[in-house]
Amino acid sequence: MKQRGPGGRSSSGKPAAGEGASRRSEPTPIKPKIDKASANDRSLDSIIAADKLTALRLAPVSRETEERLDRYIALLREWQAKTNLVAPSTLPQLWTRHIADSLQLVDLAPSAKRWADLGSGGGFPGIVLACAMAGTPGASVHLVERIAKKAAFLREAVRVTASPGLVHLAEIGDNVDRITGPVDCVTARALAPLHQLIGFAEPLMRQGAKALFPKGQDVEAELTEAAKYWNIQPQLHQSRTGDGWIVELTSVEQRG
Repeated sequence: MKQRGPGGRSSSGKPAAGEGASRRSEPTPIKPKIDKASANDRSLDSIIAADKLTALRLAPVSRETEERLDRYIALLREWQAKTNLVAPSTLPQLWTRHIADSLQLVDLAPSAKRWADLGSGGGFPGIVLACAMAGTPGASVHLVERIAKKAAFLREAVRVTASPGLVHLAEIGDNVDRITGPVDCVTARALAPLHQLIGFAEPLMRQGAKALFPKGQDVEAELTEAAKYWNIQPQLHQSRTGDGWIVELTSVEQRG
């Protein structure tokens, strides 16, 4: 143990412990306040930006379409705070889970110009299709939605993206009375079981439309159930964005 010398110093000549109390102490640094909400928003922005790169590799689009989709996503995030348009848990994967998943339908109906989206909700796939079809002469996308708040959002999305969407505030089963003119392709996403979707789409299919219905891993069970009510010859396309499938139907006939 070191011995103390005269004057309170250790034998080494260094100040003893506690000496220098009269010296001014260093000021405690002030930590900047962190706005957790802003930090979370910035974090989500980064995640969504990375997800966008992945999505556009899965479903490439033109620069003009990308700009429209950017405006749409910005609007959706703004409205999401007051109207539940998508499941909050899917916000980090907006581009892959919703945008790319919707865009892949275009490649399955490359000649289709006139679309009908039943139960458009937050605009998937209808607004995405409208953004993709904006540069196509004669293109139109009918968006049928029964909830007034969501229909209002869809109208604003059509305006902001300058896309050829036509919003119909109506019950899904009333789509035939609302939609005038021919439809090349009818679709619906996360709306109802397949056998019910076929019932909604059948009047349009009777007039020449084909159907594309995105479905999950339980597609076989839904096809088995649908076959109890409809004569169908489905063609299945594996989704690019997950484990789901897209059911393509070119004709249906109700079982007697």
